[in-house]
Order: sequence, then C-alpha cells, then structure tokens
Amino acid sequence: MIDRESLPYRPAVGVMLLNREGKVFVAQRLDSTLEAWQMPQGGLDDGEDEVAGALRELEEETGIRPNHVEIVARHPDALYYDLPDDLLGKIWKGKWRGQRQTWFLCRFTGSDADVDIDTPEPEFRAWKWADPQELPAMIVPFKRKLYEDLLTAFSARL
Repeated sequence: MIDRESLPYRPAVGVMLLNREGKVFVAQRLDSTLEAWQMPQGGLDDGEDEVAGALRELEEETGIRPNHVEIVARHPDALYYDLPDDLLGKIWKGKWRGQRQTWFLCRFTGSDADVDIDTPEPEFRAWKWADPQELPAMIVPFKRKLYEDLLTAFSARL
C-alpha cells in the first residue's frame, strides 16, 4: 500500500482559455473512457518558468501556438488536487500524490482552425467550447473543487 502522505505534489500548470464569445476550451482525454472534459494542464519541466510551461502545455495538447494567446490573469495561489485511491501509484509511475498547479486565464485570439488536437503526442480525443459555469459538472470529481476555485478567482474576467 502506498503512503499518500509521503508523496509530493507534482509541479504543474493549467490554462483556462477563453474564446471571443467567453466560452472555455475543454477536451476529453484519450486515456479515459469517462465523459469528463478538462482544460489544458500538465507538469512543469525541471527549472521551467510557469508562464513558459503553461504556453508549452497548451501548444503540446491543443496545437494552439503562443502567438494566438494573451495571458489575462494568473491565479494568486497554487491550487492542489489529490489523485483518488484507485489512481494513486498508477499515474506518473507512483511518484506523485496529485498536482500543485499554477493556473492562468488566457484569451484565445486565433480561430478554431488554429486548434489541432492531433499533435505529435496526442492527449485528447475531442474538444469543444463550453460555458464557464458548466466546468465543475464536466470535470472528474476529484478535480471539481479546483475548478470551482478557478471560477471564483477569475469570475470578474469571465
């Protein structure tokens, strides 16, 4: 049995990407059969700056290049989530208990043609634009509170 308390949180970033209509980019993971949708997120490389990591993750997962993105805000605090017991030890080779994420609210200045989830290492099987208020109901339950916190923090800009 894995001792959850002895595992650190994985340093990570996330992007809440808004289009011109105020909708948020969400996608479904390839490695999940759940109907859950999530925003782009991922781990930071060793020594990587959080802004650079957020833009890199966004491009790696969505094909959206940094020149089509404007950073609007940064969440003032790190946000955390813990993996549920059934995933602990299976994801990330058992090195992490969850993620410690720095989140950015960004505006998408491109068009839908600039989105390409068929990347060299694809992570998503489908994508769409969603109403921000729908986000907590769309995400896997163990990330729901984090998404609610994001909506609260960014509410004035949504």
